[in-house]
Amino acid sequence: MNVLEQLRAELGDLVDTSAAALEDARADKSGHRSSAPPLALVHAETVEHVQATMRIASATGTPVVTRGAGTGLAGAANAGGGEIALSVRRMTRILEVSPDDLLAVVEPGILNADLNAELAPYGLWWAPDPASRAISTVGGNIATGAGGLLCAKYGVVRDAVLGVDVVLADGRLIRMGHRSVKGVTGLDLTSLMIGSEGTLGVIVGATLKLRRVVPGDVCTIAATFPTVRDAASGSSAVTAAGIQPAIMELMDATSLAAAHALLALPAPTAGASQLTIQTDGPAARTEADAVAEVLRRAGGTVTITYDREEGERLLAIRRAMHPAMESLGTALIEDVSVPRSRMAAMFDEIARVEREHGVGIPTVAHAGDGNLHPNFIFQGDEVPEGIWAAADDLFRAAIRLGGTLTGEHGIGVLKRRWLADELGDDQWRLQRDVARVFDPQGILNPGKVFDA
Repeated sequence: MNVLEQLRAELGDLVDTSAAALEDARADKSGHRSSAPPLALVHAETVEHVQATMRIASATGTPVVTRGAGTGLAGAANAGGGEIALSVRRMTRILEVSPDDLLAVVEPGILNADLNAELAPYGLWWAPDPASRAISTVGGNIATGAGGLLCAKYGVVRDAVLGVDVVLADGRLIRMGHRSVKGVTGLDLTSLMIGSEGTLGVIVGATLKLRRVVPGDVCTIAATFPTVRDAASGSSAVTAAGIQPAIMELMDATSLAAAHALLALPAPTAGASQLTIQTDGPAARTEADAVAEVLRRAGGTVTITYDREEGERLLAIRRAMHPAMESLGTALIEDVSVPRSRMAAMFDEIARVEREHGVGIPTVAHAGDGNLHPNFIFQGDEVPEGIWAAADDLFRAAIRLGGTLTGEHGIGVLKRRWLADELGDDQWRLQRDVARVFDPQGILNPGKVFDA
């Protein structure tokens, strides 16, 4: 029997070869699409389904691309010709919630926002807060090492995962990590899996580190500045003042205007950039007042609300960034990080790249931790070479400033060509060799992250 026949014999109707399903599996939210559809999409509903798929793939040497909700922004979950697309989206169970231990055990397909809705009655929450939380899966968050709006105060996915259950390339199931707060037995393979983008194994379960719901108020500050550099300097001033907001988001003039237009809000002041900052906890009001004063001294026009619902309406503008960018054309949504003290310098570099390459690059940033999302806007389905040249210039600028190619989206297929530039040849080869230990045949997400 060929691969497809073996899959159908083992998994029956879970094997989907409809044209619509295969076409959907070719793409994610990055705008990148594989050159051909995969040979099948497997809708795994249990760990055993994943193991069966991997055993068949291993025996036949067939490549496998794991998918969740398809909301990634680096092309890492795009499946192509001759590959099996393995979806874990139907694996949505919460297997355990332990309030005493502040942990939950979940399957990978549950949506981030759905998980927190289920945890709310326990007075608990899982802190990672990507802008895509309503549509992205926990497994995808882990596979990409996602961050989000709250990470400056509450950490990223890496800080919120105690362990993972992983099906290896040959179908074996192993459990990594621990349930205890501390655990240093052997090498930390859990951390290795976080951000591995499907190249080391298939995540089929996760033991998550939870937090208790933060008591006290939530206050939100919106401050507009005449230039994006002024706004970046304002965010640095907040950090320098020793204040720790839960959220500190920056939108440049183009992205702010696009989001207002998408949401049918009154147009912002022409050319203005905006910081949206949220404080929480028992000291929220005191901290919000202090933040407002810092921003006024930095030249910002400041409004403040102590109402949670009004604060969420202000944050909705930032959360609308991705569809707002799509309203301007095709968006290559990028992701670089620099030290927080170099934020203003990075915005200077973005402005230089815009001038020298003749492109528009609307940019938003998690200003609390130096993670910027430049958006290269163009028309059509294929990224023009001129856009890649501008991106190349921008990525190298971030590295020169002591930063990194990606803070939370991952490498996928879009940034493979720059990986060795940041890592250096020796570390690049070491990382590739580690991946080969997990996957000797090279069947797990081939062509992603490492291009050779």
